[in-house]
Amino acid sequence: MLRIKRVPTVVSNYQKEEAEEGARRGGGCGRNCLNKCCIQGAKLPLYAFKRLTKIASDKGLPADESTEPPVAFLESLVLGEWEDRMQGGLFRYDVTACETKVIQGQYGFIAQLNEGRHLKKRPTEFRVDKVLQPFDGNKFNFTKVGQEEVLFQFEASEDDEVQFFPNAPIDVENSPNVVAINVSPIEYGHVLLIPRILECLPQRIDRDSFLLALHMAAEAGNPYFRLGYNSLGAFATINHLHFQAYYLAVPFPVEKAPTKKIITSAVGVKISELLNYPVRGLVFEGGNALQDLSNIVSDACICLQDHNIPYNVLIADCGRRIFVLPQCYAEKQALGEVSAEILDTQVNPAVWEISGHMVLKRKKDYEEASEENAWRLLAVVSLSEERFQEVNALIFEAIAFVDKGKGNAAQGSHEEADVKPQSIEEADAINNSPHRSRVTGTQECIVLQ
Repeated sequence: MLRIKRVPTVVSNYQKEEAEEGARRGGGCGRNCLNKCCIQGAKLPLYAFKRLTKIASDKGLPADESTEPPVAFLESLVLGEWEDRMQGGLFRYDVTACETKVIQGQYGFIAQLNEGRHLKKRPTEFRVDKVLQPFDGNKFNFTKVGQEEVLFQFEASEDDEVQFFPNAPIDVENSPNVVAINVSPIEYGHVLLIPRILECLPQRIDRDSFLLALHMAAEAGNPYFRLGYNSLGAFATINHLHFQAYYLAVPFPVEKAPTKKIITSAVGVKISELLNYPVRGLVFEGGNALQDLSNIVSDACICLQDHNIPYNVLIADCGRRIFVLPQCYAEKQALGEVSAEILDTQVNPAVWEISGHMVLKRKKDYEEASEENAWRLLAVVSLSEERFQEVNALIFEAIAFVDKGKGNAAQGSHEEADVKPQSIEEADAINNSPHRSRVTGTQECIVLQ
């Protein structure tokens, strides 16, 4: 059995060992939490979004949307409510005091010195060598956070119009989706989208939850507002289903990386492979409808989960581009195949780091940050070329009939009929890169069945 060093977790200000005993007392636990001891009769703001059937336009809004929403979603609601919680002292540190810079180089990796995130977190409470694990209510989960940490409920509108209700009852019988602060933030406005919070779902993507995340990206309508997902084994630190999101007004390096088209599915979803980037991954975009894109990506994620392959997801460009990045850093770490130099950085490469936003724990690493160092660290995260092709084969088999009755997803253009990437072309791209010496590893990713 692999033995993997425990990684830190993001915890609520209200996660206290002594509070567990209080939760057993009648009349609530005294923390105004989201658990059954306090939830009855509670009210929270509600943002009701319009269900989208068409892929977003270039502005990130549905092509048939002609009216402005009553609330400017990103700036007025998310950031305004987040600022209110910051003024209320609910965060573990002041992320606005963290130094940040764009590293000189072709890709523009972003470096942030965030010592507070490293010093003020507790160990995770679950195994990190299994992507799928059952929910454990005795361990930390989001029903234990204080209701003051929740910004609003996020639900589909019943009358197909965008609406905002500042004081709406929580429907306990129909578990709400909520947006809450991340008390150990990476960036200003860092929030969590928690689907169907009271169902206590483990950290695993399903079709409904992924579609919800795409709706949030489209509703924000801003390409600098991105959502991310980490599976267990890929540095998710809480086994309760959630996506992360924040606003950062610079392009992410992964968004600037070149791609090579593999195929266009029968429902119009184009699938490409990242080129000349330290972490191998797939890019999904397009589709005849938002749900077509969502179904194909979520089924790819479900395939990775079912085969115990850790992965990260970045939802970018208002939901129009989605990056799926399988990784094996934890397995390499457990096998002693990560250099001491990289381990000493104490960087846990989750979705934001893999996307190019490097959250650094030590001032030395921040001062010496370079594109070469970022590339070297991320290259360790990536699957080998051979293993990546094996994983791709699993994914394409899983999504081949994602829309039954609409044809096989492999029925793309004739010249793209072979769903496997042309590895020779990718090798040429990497060999011609100034970083080629840093992506030549042959380490396989261990997949635990």
